[in-house]
Amino acid sequence: MGWDELKDLGLENVWILDRRDDLSQADVLYSFALDELLCRKTGQGGPSICHIWRHPKGFVMGLRDSRLPRAADAEQALQSDGWATAVRNSGGAAVPLDTGVINLSLIMPKPSVESFHFHDDFERMYGLIRYALQETGCQVDKGEIKGAYCPGDFDLSINGYKFCGIAQRRQTHAYIVQAFIVAEGSGQERARFVREFYDQAAGGADTKEYPLVHADSTASLEQLTGLGQDAGKRFVEAVKRIIGSQQTEAGMRDAKAKFEMPSREQIEAMAEVMRARYAIQTE
Repeated sequence: MGWDELKDLGLENVWILDRRDDLSQADVLYSFALDELLCRKTGQGGPSICHIWRHPKGFVMGLRDSRLPRAADAEQALQSDGWATAVRNSGGAAVPLDTGVINLSLIMPKPSVESFHFHDDFERMYGLIRYALQETGCQVDKGEIKGAYCPGDFDLSINGYKFCGIAQRRQTHAYIVQAFIVAEGSGQERARFVREFYDQAAGGADTKEYPLVHADSTASLEQLTGLGQDAGKRFVEAVKRIIGSQQTEAGMRDAKAKFEMPSREQIEAMAEVMRARYAIQTE
């Protein structure tokens, strides 16, 4: 990817919100709720934002996962083992989060209320991640990886191993593209963990209703590239360099003036709204 291609991604004057070292929030929905509130602000004229975050021990399910026959039992088992759980309002399926997983949220205004350019928005995140890994010499491919957890057309992989999944949430005037990047540790262990969740949650459901996860489908950037044990940190530094290269002094003055961080109380209130709306339904 060359400079012209980077310019074509449309990442000019994106405000960076790096919360990767804030691991104080036990609620795994906290960062999703923050995304939701920031997206509203962006849609009202606020700046485009790249939100970078991690969670120490969270398990996030998709809407289809939450409808599996024994999803509530599987969730309770996770909670008993100390996992913070939630059902997210963006697309995708179950994903485990820990300090070795980097989450990127690109929050950007829609060109119009009628804009439905889902593909272009996914491509923007793909381009950012591909460019951030360019110096590793590894080719980043897109396309569903059979047997991976949270499968989709925008699975990102290296040598056939998935390391990233992308989902999207659209509001009236802005949208969020969320990516989870398995940066450090074992991708295989995470895949086995998700498989165990489905083994319990499925409860005899048709196998078409949930992903059939295989351990050998997934690997981390630490395993796939030469980034080493600090793969997460080095990946984030590359992302920030790329976004920084597209910032101007005037653009950042404007972004700073328009950026408004929601209060903790506002974020927690939104998290409760989301939890009530998307929680697993028990009989």
